[in-house]
Amino acid sequence: MTFQAPVRDLLFALTDVIDIDRLRATQAFADLDLETVAAVLEAAGAIATDVLAPLNRAGDKSGATYANGKVTAAPGFAEAYKTFAEGGWNSLAADPDFGGQGLPKALELAVFEMMHAANMAFSLCPMLTQGAIEAIHTHGTERQKALYLPHMISGAWTGAMNLTEPHSGSDLGTLRTRAEPDGQGGYKLYGQKIFITWGDHDCTDNIVHLVLARLPDAPEGSKGISLFLAPKRLVSDDGVLGAPNDLRPGGIEHKLGIHASPTGVMLFDGAQAELVGQPNKGLAHMFTMMNAARLNVGAQGVGIAERAYQQALAYAQERRQGRSAWTHEASAPIFDHPDVRRTLVGMKAKIEAARAICLLTAINADLSRHAADPAERAAAALREEVLTPIAKAWSTDIGVEVASQGVQIHGGMGFIEETGAAQHYRDARIAPIYEGANGIQAIDLAGRKLAMQDGAGIKALVQDMRATADTLLSNDNPYATGVGQRLDFALDALEGATAWMSEHHGTPAALAGATAYLKLAGEVIGGWLLAKGALSAMAREDQACEDQDWAKGRLALASCYADTVLAQAPGQVAGVTAGADALEAVTAAVLGA
Repeated sequence: MTFQAPVRDLLFALTDVIDIDRLRATQAFADLDLETVAAVLEAAGAIATDVLAPLNRAGDKSGATYANGKVTAAPGFAEAYKTFAEGGWNSLAADPDFGGQGLPKALELAVFEMMHAANMAFSLCPMLTQGAIEAIHTHGTERQKALYLPHMISGAWTGAMNLTEPHSGSDLGTLRTRAEPDGQGGYKLYGQKIFITWGDHDCTDNIVHLVLARLPDAPEGSKGISLFLAPKRLVSDDGVLGAPNDLRPGGIEHKLGIHASPTGVMLFDGAQAELVGQPNKGLAHMFTMMNAARLNVGAQGVGIAERAYQQALAYAQERRQGRSAWTHEASAPIFDHPDVRRTLVGMKAKIEAARAICLLTAINADLSRHAADPAERAAAALREEVLTPIAKAWSTDIGVEVASQGVQIHGGMGFIEETGAAQHYRDARIAPIYEGANGIQAIDLAGRKLAMQDGAGIKALVQDMRATADTLLSNDNPYATGVGQRLDFALDALEGATAWMSEHHGTPAALAGATAYLKLAGEVIGGWLLAKGALSAMAREDQACEDQDWAKGRLALASCYADTVLAQAPGQVAGVTAGADALEAVTAAVLGA
């Protein structure tokens, strides 16, 4: 099935849902206009559709390979990466002082959603490079920034994040990789890291590794972690590449999905490195990279869902079986079976909702850095904090759900690898796990984020959602009114659940309800953003826009989501507030351990 980049949907989300035009008032993006946004999306859509998408299935079948201590990317990937880098796609939102284009994060994220949809395994490489760029730009010395950033921003070098160790998963406080002073102002790294995505490959001449390790006198636990930079090949002060560093891949993992993404073991055998930021502050510094990656992984969930949806829709329109429920045609496309269409509508609505949540998070990142008013910057930073765990967790859960439904629509053919539907499901499954498992995101939301500024972040968000519900309720269109009623009731549920979580903050009860709370928050916020899109589309319809059917469809989509997702919100509060007593009472013996 041919992939088509969802340029129109992304343009609508950027302009009519999150209002990217408001960034022009910051003066940081004074030249940004609709034509520029559309042109960037069209060009990105072309490379996603014509260059990356054709490699997706072949890359899954062949995978990356490891031999003689080196990793080779899947066939065609090195050439595709060269095209990607030469097109400037690695530099969209990067600092112009180091060769970047200085475009908004929101636009960059929209571009990368298309890249992830076209080829998730490929796009992990530049995604991690982006995060490394942000970490070095924020915490690096002026020398480090001048030496490394131009090469990374141009795409000549890539970046990798080295956190996990065999005995240390999410609990990074237990990591053992050590950094010993070399007597010349630098360090030597010794240790082993696992699950390092694109930690080695043949697409570029150098890879910049950001590595968490311990100094000899470091405190125990997470407070004793520092961040180090270790290139695959040593770099002189004038930027010339030298000898290979003492780091190497020890092999690549054999994974459920994303076979073309080389994920492997990295061995540090005295690798020369330099400190990034302050000693023993490495975990905080690395969170700059991790938070950038978390938002990108959220967009990855949206992208893989979009790819799975497009394939399922095409199959439903081609596959003929049974009689149409509407036209009574015999041997009709299964698209005309209400249950199949219900499934497709649900897939589409959740994709649009998750897309909007991710882009809303990104535009708040832009505003937190560039808004002229300090109060607006602070409010945007708080909203970004609240939305990030939702964008990562809810969107990646949607990726798995939609990919699974895509297999279902294919029926038995979906379980056959040749159709490609199974690959999307396999690829999607990693996204809720890496960059902080979704349970950790839920704990972050219910614990730290709700407590920030006495809950001001979620309160302001609910206030904005209430305003949209009021607008819908005052509309004379019965579909709009219906969406407003569903959203209003869902907001009551979210407010009630939030109050309970705040009251039980830090208790086992709150931890037990955290995942249910994040799911509820994601569904309500997603419904709100679909409603905003519907209101904008209704205004377009009133202005006799060229595509009347498409505009009308936005309200229908929001209505279906409201009736099938928002309607469930009041019942979901029980899952949030159930507490932990029953969990504690269920012993290991009961579970069969």
